Amino acid sequence: MSAGHFFVLGASHHTAPLAVRERLSLDDGATAALRGELAGIAGLHEFTVLSTCNRVEFYGVAAAPAAAAEVQARFCTRQRFVPAEFEQFRLSLSGFDAVRHLLEVTAGLDSQMLGETEIFGQVKEAYGAAQAHGHTGPVLNRVFQKAFQAAKQVRTDTAISVGQVSVANVAVDLASNIFGDLAPTRILLVGAGEIGEKTARAFQSRGAGTLSVASRRLESAMQLANDLGAFALPFWLVPVKLDEFDIVVCATAAPETVVSLAAAQAAMRKRPTRPLFFIDLALPRDVDAATAKLQNVFLYNLDDLAKIAEENRAARAAEIGKCRALLATRADALWRHIEPRLEATSAKPDASGHRTEIA
Repeated sequence: MSAGHFFVLGASHHTAPLAVRERLSLDDGATAALRGELAGIAGLHEFTVLSTCNRVEFYGVAAAPAAAAEVQARFCTRQRFVPAEFEQFRLSLSGFDAVRHLLEVTAGLDSQMLGETEIFGQVKEAYGAAQAHGHTGPVLNRVFQKAFQAAKQVRTDTAISVGQVSVANVAVDLASNIFGDLAPTRILLVGAGEIGEKTARAFQSRGAGTLSVASRRLESAMQLANDLGAFALPFWLVPVKLDEFDIVVCATAAPETVVSLAAAQAAMRKRPTRPLFFIDLALPRDVDAATAKLQNVFLYNLDDLAKIAEENRAARAAEIGKCRALLATRADALWRHIEPRLEATSAKPDASGHRTEIA
């Protein structure tokens, strides 16, 4: 490894099943704490932490092999993951391959749902957080900015996003298959985040009936309910009121199960002949997986929805080659630009505290 080595390591849906990704996932607090730990690693000059439902990845510029290895060690220790087990699922790339990977991730080519747009915002948010904490420098600033430009070009010059299938739309289609007309249904959204809101709006766009919102913070539930023209429900009432809803969309950041098997069983005793449809968009999962075994209960998680979406991506699949060729060309130009500068630009800041940007 040279003195200025660009790398990415992590794990994603490609190699790690949902149960493993639950153990690897970082909430906001864990991400912030881990950033503080990584900032103290000798020889790690720049880094960004990207954590989503489908991946956790570390992009960095290191001065020695030990620095990148220490990133993995700190992460595994925090997540209580045996390093040897993590390496069974690990992605580890460097140089040009790492640059190309970032470009493909940002453009939605590496996503479970090909061409999805949410990842662009997630990468931008991760980079923005790293920049705000002073963890980026000339290399990562250049690479991420070019990744954003490349992603925009892909969406403009190819049809990768045409007819794209989102988690929200797949969920609504499944609900329609179960209930038929959605107008009489009662829907509960548990969690006031972006993915839950998008799913709720997708249901409303298809004529779904009464919508209620619950969140661990009642103020958040009330605000989103007001935006959606819905009702707010105190979080503690979720397991008590389950039987009153037909569709339950769970998308919280809770570290523990929100809907237990016992709660689902109690609900079904009150509505044995009426289906109860759970859409679990959370990681870690909000709904106990055992509820899927109950009579008249339907449970779909992120991986289930992605598999269904995969069947509907033929129209966009033809664009994959075009997109990858475009991104490879951009990655090659970017790598040739930064490679000879990595060693110099990844050095520690000068006495004034400034770094030199790559033009």
